[in-house]
Amino acid sequence: MKNTKKLVLTALLCALTCVATMVIKIPTPTMGYIHPGDAVVLLCGFLLGPVPGALAAGIGSMFADLFSGYLSYAPATFVIKAVTALLAGVIAGKLKALGNNNKGVVPAVIGGVIGEAFMVFGYFVFEIFLMAVTTGDGFSAAALTAGAAASASGVPFNIVQGLFGVIVAAILYPILKPALNKYKFLDAK
Repeated sequence: MKNTKKLVLTALLCALTCVATMVIKIPTPTMGYIHPGDAVVLLCGFLLGPVPGALAAGIGSMFADLFSGYLSYAPATFVIKAVTALLAGVIAGKLKALGNNNKGVVPAVIGGVIGEAFMVFGYFVFEIFLMAVTTGDGFSAAALTAGAAASASGVPFNIVQGLFGVIVAAILYPILKPALNKYKFLDAK
């Protein structure tokens, strides 16, 4: 029964990640958008644990890209968001195990910041290579330099999105964790 409940919660968070990414979009000048999906990505790692959280976050985010017309980003999004949730979940879990720390808010913030820092870095690197490939110059020094310059323009927007995700996840985590434990959706840790 417990495994069934965790599987249902995993599927629910996967779908919620997709919806939160797609429904509220704030367009950026870089042709991307800022969205609240990163808060759910972090919650996947915090609530489900590293591996199921990574899968839910990666699959949900990838589907959001597929449904929104960002097909070229979908594979990278799967990996980047999965690793974001994995890092956040592992780090928050380790820090929470070290002691009593305000219902896990401090570990969630620290894990979230590290996970989101990876997200910013991951998209920066991916976009460098994407720009280099789409210019037709291959991986020449000029193409990679131009790709780095173009990719750098998206970094501030990814930082804003990441910080928003950390704040929202840190607020929701201490509310959701006890509620999910009460109904035995999670391990009572």
